[in-house]
Amino acid sequence: MPTSTSFRLLGATLLFLAAQLAHAQYVWIDANGTRQYSDRPPPPGTPPHKILKAPGRLATAPTPEASIDAAAPVAPAAKPAVPKGPPTLAEREQAFRERAKERAEQERKEATEAERRRELAERCEAARDAQAQLASGIRIARFDKDGERSYMSDEEKAAKAAQVNRVLKDCR
Repeated sequence: MPTSTSFRLLGATLLFLAAQLAHAQYVWIDANGTRQYSDRPPPPGTPPHKILKAPGRLATAPTPEASIDAAAPVAPAAKPAVPKGPPTLAEREQAFRERAKERAEQERKEATEAERRRELAERCEAARDAQAQLASGIRIARFDKDGERSYMSDEEKAAKAAQVNRVLKDCR
């Protein structure tokens, strides 16, 4: 007949087993390579070789060979998206040079655009002056290559006014 000591031992063993089930722990390695601890199972897409510990299964330590062998058949063509560490000095230097080159190119484009706008403003100002002079009704004198003065006729003024108006269309 069992004694009270054996009942106590049996009760302690049952309590110990129940406590293990109540504190189920899962350990796995996620897609980023980080070890995760939880009382809930890992996400459904986690490969079995990445699950290190589960209730009812012995804890296993991942070995580099096992990880390489297990990962190779799963996706040989696609590399997993493993985040890189901080960039190296050479990578940072290359990125700096690329940014500097882009910045210089942008400044060159802005300078070219500013020069184009300045030339357009000068041309528009000259066209407005010519339009005001032509519209004033005064006689407009010209000097030829010999230095002799001649005056513009009404037809020449009309032709010059049409030319000035074409230039002023771009000056809005």
